[in-house]
Amino acid sequence: MKWVYTSQRKEYANALLDIGQKRTDVVVLDADLSSSTRTSEFAKKFPERFFNVGIAEQNLMGTAAGLAVSGKTVFASTFAVFATGRCWDQIRQSIAYPNSNVKIVATHAGITVGGDGASHQALEDIALMRALPNMYVIVPADGAEAYKAVKAVAEHVGPCYVRLGRSDVPMVTTVDSPFEIGRATIIREGTDVSLVSCGQMVAVCLDAAESLQVKGISAEVVNMSTVKPLDVETLLRSVRKTGCVVTAEEHSIRSGLGSAVACVLAQQYPAPMKMVGTPDCFGESGESAELMCRYGLTAEEVSSSAEEVIRRKRT
Repeated sequence: MKWVYTSQRKEYANALLDIGQKRTDVVVLDADLSSSTRTSEFAKKFPERFFNVGIAEQNLMGTAAGLAVSGKTVFASTFAVFATGRCWDQIRQSIAYPNSNVKIVATHAGITVGGDGASHQALEDIALMRALPNMYVIVPADGAEAYKAVKAVAEHVGPCYVRLGRSDVPMVTTVDSPFEIGRATIIREGTDVSLVSCGQMVAVCLDAAESLQVKGISAEVVNMSTVKPLDVETLLRSVRKTGCVVTAEEHSIRSGLGSAVACVLAQQYPAPMKMVGTPDCFGESGESAELMCRYGLTAEEVSSSAEEVIRRKRT
């Protein structure tokens, strides 16, 4: 499938500018990475509402919590590996526990950070954030959905984690596509297997569905852009129809989207399932596309996994 590519970071900046124009309660914080996260665009337009705390991520979250207590709607940004790992205690104690109105929008998530290597490739961030009570976890599929997700979390009262990538990603939605926090969307109907994915793996699943169709297999593609709270209703409706499921995420298979889906199915509708994601390991340096192949985040892997779960449901 031929794709048009979009930048999630650019659309994050666009959404912030639109929100900032309409709402004076919105403030933005960054940890000395505003040119990379693109919050620099907000800083240029609204310098009195932008705060660079420096390379001090724990202070970033503490300051964000304080501003939220004073009545501000706060966006706090840095790279995903720092936003979730370096300051997890501050997020837990000062943001999640008191249900503070802080939106953590992290960029450079996943294996596609590329050459920066394992130290910068956040493969555990979804797991860390979805474990926290009160925290919503959103993984937009493309730039258009990133824009809508940022606008939506600005209206939501309470803590949110929005996960964005570094690289441009295929555009699988449109500016008119519906987006609602906590609701999945079925972007391709199918009857034989459910492909449940988030982030740029939605495009990978659409490619897999195309190749499966050539083999006579009808794959349904579900964009589970909100990982927490999971859209249980849409998930169960899809899996009851198809009888089996493959999850796909640019994240460790430990405690990410796949684990969330497995937990629901184990309790409510057991079905053959396989998870596509990075194995229980750290990443390494390399080009983004090469790393996606090395760690099995490909349409070929999703397709073979789909054929496997279909065989299992027939036995």
